[in-house]
Amino acid sequence: MSEKNVNHIKWMKRAIHLASLGDGKTSPNPKVGAVILDKNGNIISEGFHQKAGMPHAEAMALNNLKKDAVGGSMYVNLEPCCHQGKTPPCVDKVISSGIKEIYVSIKDPDKRVSGKGIKLLKEAGIKVHLGLCKKESLELNKAFVYRNITDKTYGVLKWAMSIDGRIGLKNGKSKWITNEESRSLVHTLRADFDAIIIGGNTLRKDNPLLTTRGSKNPEPLRVVFTKSLNLPAKSHLWHCDLAKTLVIYDSSTANESLLTRIPPNVEVEKVSSDNPELISKLLAKRGCNKILWECGPKLATEAIKYNCIQEIITFIAPKILGGENSMNPFGDFKFKEMHEIIKLSDSEVSLIGNDICVRSQFEK
Repeated sequence: MSEKNVNHIKWMKRAIHLASLGDGKTSPNPKVGAVILDKNGNIISEGFHQKAGMPHAEAMALNNLKKDAVGGSMYVNLEPCCHQGKTPPCVDKVISSGIKEIYVSIKDPDKRVSGKGIKLLKEAGIKVHLGLCKKESLELNKAFVYRNITDKTYGVLKWAMSIDGRIGLKNGKSKWITNEESRSLVHTLRADFDAIIIGGNTLRKDNPLLTTRGSKNPEPLRVVFTKSLNLPAKSHLWHCDLAKTLVIYDSSTANESLLTRIPPNVEVEKVSSDNPELISKLLAKRGCNKILWECGPKLATEAIKYNCIQEIITFIAPKILGGENSMNPFGDFKFKEMHEIIKLSDSEVSLIGNDICVRSQFEK
């Protein structure tokens, strides 16, 4: 690889690193970083999109210029936008800066952009290079890309279980299977998500708080899906000073007279059936790129059946719960043959004290 190519990769990786600083804060927007070099190849500015509503990476980098960018180059991990949103189009700002060359890692999947930004740059006489560090950029913004392609959120399912595969005793008690370090890590992990979903049964049984314990501000949206609306009158989730709460109910089965139990500070939405894909699409429409499913076996099973889960995070504790009727992480998928089973790939395994954490993706 030539020294020139090595330099191009170096600057694009710098842009990708900058973009990653916006983890968990940019939705519904993507994570974007930008680096600007002068005509002699020296870095003169950089920036990243910090959160939705704030300047985009290209604008931030151009606003931070230490010297004239005329004749210079820019490295950005996602195609510059060309539409008016909460902030002006980045393409216009890039063109007016006098930059003559731009390296773009991947196209923006947003239909409002998707190649149009690159076209405008080329028409303005700017040389555009596409595809540098594509794999890394796709990985960084996989949730944003997935939502724009499918109109669904990118789903991650998390659960904790004993070494014999149980998530609780047969009487429903499950506190605590994993150690304190694992539970603390879960609070930190939540900061990477726009929303956290549980079912009505989990709310009734566990009364969870579902926050990052201060790792993120604002906290992720807390979502409860219920088929009955038979929810407790008192719950941690009804206190929305810490985090917002949304109740989604199945209008085909729920007793709507029970809506009075839900406090007025809690948002309520309805869907036409218990298909979890409707929940995923509803949250995607609300601007959620990535959601964490912390639900029980029934909802988890249905979410997997309807392709609402793309990754799993499993915490395994060196404990044996036993019991024929102890709870399993999933219900019956009704598989008859081994070729039907769900296969996982790209697994990462780490030790959290004596617990094991396994992160895997579903095979495509």
